[in-house]
Amino acid sequence: MATPALPNPSPLLDDPLPPEPKPRREPKVRDPDAREPPAAAQDPEEDAPEEPEPEQDEGPEPPPLPTDAIEPTPSGAEVEDGDDTSSVSSVSSAAAATDAAAATGGKTERPFPAATDLLHISYNQDYGCFAAGTKTGFRIYNCDPFREIFRRDLGPSPTAVPGEEAAQALHQPAVAGGGGGGIGVVEMLFRCNILALVGGGDAPHYPPNKVMIWDDHQSRCIGELSFKSPVRGVRLRRDRIVVVLENKIFVYNFADLKLVQQIETAPNPKGLCSVSQQPGSIVLVCPGAQKGQIRVEHYGARKTKFINAHASRVACFALSQDGRLIATASTKGTLVRIFNAAEGNLLQEVRRGADRAEIYSLAFSNNLQYLAVSSDKGTIHVFNLKINVGLTTNDKPLPAPDADVPHMSPSFSFIKGVLPKYFHSEWSVAQFRLHEGEQYIVAFGHEKNTVAVVGMDGSFYRCQFDPVNGGEMQQLECHNFLKPSDQP
Repeated sequence: MATPALPNPSPLLDDPLPPEPKPRREPKVRDPDAREPPAAAQDPEEDAPEEPEPEQDEGPEPPPLPTDAIEPTPSGAEVEDGDDTSSVSSVSSAAAATDAAAATGGKTERPFPAATDLLHISYNQDYGCFAAGTKTGFRIYNCDPFREIFRRDLGPSPTAVPGEEAAQALHQPAVAGGGGGGIGVVEMLFRCNILALVGGGDAPHYPPNKVMIWDDHQSRCIGELSFKSPVRGVRLRRDRIVVVLENKIFVYNFADLKLVQQIETAPNPKGLCSVSQQPGSIVLVCPGAQKGQIRVEHYGARKTKFINAHASRVACFALSQDGRLIATASTKGTLVRIFNAAEGNLLQEVRRGADRAEIYSLAFSNNLQYLAVSSDKGTIHVFNLKINVGLTTNDKPLPAPDADVPHMSPSFSFIKGVLPKYFHSEWSVAQFRLHEGEQYIVAFGHEKNTVAVVGMDGSFYRCQFDPVNGGEMQQLECHNFLKPSDQP
């Protein structure tokens, strides 16, 4: 089937990056991480159940005619999915947090209730904005200065006008099984007018097995990709659309929505996938076919690299924007490993804490000097990266990541197997303490030594760390991006 081309993405929020040539197209288509050394236990292996392989059925559909362009006010980022396969969320709603966990480090008690209508949060590619998918639509926010840029309330279709007439009244394509306003995935393309949307929640606006390409200048969908199983995540580049299903990943050209590659993965309910963002050669990271393995696709060099990163299943990973470094964490969540993407060798290993934790997000700073980590323990960690990024491909690999005992002198060899790796770990240089049990995703801000944190409780924090002295970060601002009137 011939696939119509998509319209050119155009600046929506004063995109600071130079535009790349775009395809022309017709308009269709406690301290919980306290360093108290426990007994060193080996990672238990967590075998993932075999899942049926989902099939894909693509086919863009022509949307209605375009409406007037929208001019938004200028401004001046996965939790394990549940067993319910009828809904989609790349960052699903966090478990109810314990109110007994009062903030430390000079912070006050929680300033707002949990945002129960929030389905998804994610940063854009340069971490200057973040998007929120809710039960009634989606919203876009600027990080610095913080402000809401715009929102689209999709809501239920008018009851007085059924079917296609209702869709036309809303400037939306008619969607079978829709009718609600829930958006479970919203992925930005830097700051331009093109976004990818997937329905979610109890009343999804679009089917959870479809990726809708939204043009905000037209306030409508201009294309779609359909699948036979729920979409777990979407990643965008200026030239690629990456769709993540439970056991497969599909890579499409942005220009014409033609399929470029299909990748088989281990069960991936969290929709894990990262793609480099610099122009030119593309690097894509996804789960491999085996437990604890990640797969790295180097499209420019036309090669595939497999890295056995952990003995347990991979729970989270991040790729630097230039595609050179990969950070990974397992389901145990105590260690984070940094690999050279090109050669697959281990460059550094850092310790988040001693207790098992679920890692929610990992993020590299733009200069590749720092790595930030968030987890269900409620503490944001910043680690110093001791990597010569100019020579990463020639750096000497560290010992094999699954070695159980650290290197030690012969005089201490009698305690081999007793002294845990804990005592030899590299710890974070800075920490920011929030509410244990809440789900936060972290990114480095554009201002030097700053970190931005967005929470599934509707919170936004911006803080600053001291790269020399380290310790507790200074909170610069805190906002409730879902105002009390927005709470259900």
